[in-house]
Amino acid sequence: MREVREHCVWSQRITHRDLVPYLIEESHEVIDAVESGTKDDLREELGDLLWQVLFHAAIAAQDPTDPFDIDDVAATLTEKMVRRHPHVFAGETATTPEEVLVHWNAAKAAEKRTRRSVLDGIPRGMPALALAQKVAGRAAGVGVDVAGAGVAAAAEAGAAPAVAAPAVAVPTTEAELGDALLAFVAVARAEGWDAERALRERLRRVEDEVREAESRP
Repeated sequence: MREVREHCVWSQRITHRDLVPYLIEESHEVIDAVESGTKDDLREELGDLLWQVLFHAAIAAQDPTDPFDIDDVAATLTEKMVRRHPHVFAGETATTPEEVLVHWNAAKAAEKRTRRSVLDGIPRGMPALALAQKVAGRAAGVGVDVAGAGVAAAAEAGAAPAVAAPAVAVPTTEAELGDALLAFVAVARAEGWDAERALRERLRRVEDEVREAESRP
């Protein structure tokens, strides 16, 4: 990476922001390799994703005011993982995955003391479905019922779409969940609605409800 950065004209001009589309693309290619590729595909795609990490670190190493390199990245990660695994490195006990999560979440909370809301730290660039799952989990922690709120909002909307919403039973498997989601996306397409935008806008209202709940004495 150092050689490429020093001798490749294109690489010399690239910034952190320039690399973001490539980081997103390589991340999705890793996911594709995990879900439907071969071990060779996964090995290759993990290498491409690692290249993005090395590239960002190389750019950061040349920052004139606050530089850091890949060794600093690795050291920071090591310190974090040691803190978050006290049952491995500090004599604590965890015999179940649930107990491991208790230690992990306690360490994470101690690291993020400056956060004022359970919503702080959620990446806004996540796809809407992944973002919804993350927000729903955080909302439940402060007593906001996302499922109930969604049903109530739908009832208040009142107007029926030109294409009837699918009558889907509560899914009992991920495959059935995929079918249900696809059915609603089909409704959105038929109505000319943007499914991604619709969910993001609904999530903004959920976030308002969460912050309101957090502000109550």
